[in-house]
Amino acid sequence: MSVFRGPRWAYGALAWLIFFVVSHVLLVFFPGDDPTGGGPWGMTAYTVLNVVLISMSAVGAAVVRATVRPWARHLPQWLILVPLWFGSVLLVLRGVPGMAESLLMVTGIRRGGFVGAQDISTGEFWAGIGINTYFFTGAVLLVAATISYARRSTDGGKKGSSDRSE
Repeated sequence: MSVFRGPRWAYGALAWLIFFVVSHVLLVFFPGDDPTGGGPWGMTAYTVLNVVLISMSAVGAAVVRATVRPWARHLPQWLILVPLWFGSVLLVLRGVPGMAESLLMVTGIRRGGFVGAQDISTGEFWAGIGINTYFFTGAVLLVAATISYARRSTDGGKKGSSDRSE
């Protein structure tokens, strides 16, 4: 069996998306002292951004779950693949540069990353690396889940396509 044929990638991406949704719901209800980071936007923009992220991720979780459920076999393939590819592109655009930034930080080439100050605290340093690693992990999981679904759904009943019902 190919690495990208099983449903395990979908379950990993689903767990990642659920964690993302829960963490952003908590950020909306418990924003902290200055959630806007001193920027020109206010709490309304902060809340709207988080609600949009929560909504997109919740839909993404439903779509990822559909890739491994029997009831989704009756849906057109494009209805599942389009949001999967869209989410994959978004996470790659956030995750890959973030991982490159983490590499700059860890190697000491640029302690503050691409645009950060060089004199960041140890907490900021590790928080940045943790967040970047988190998004890179999400990108890997969602891209792999997308490829897995695309391969399994084009099998047309061949060996390995039974993985969809697990």
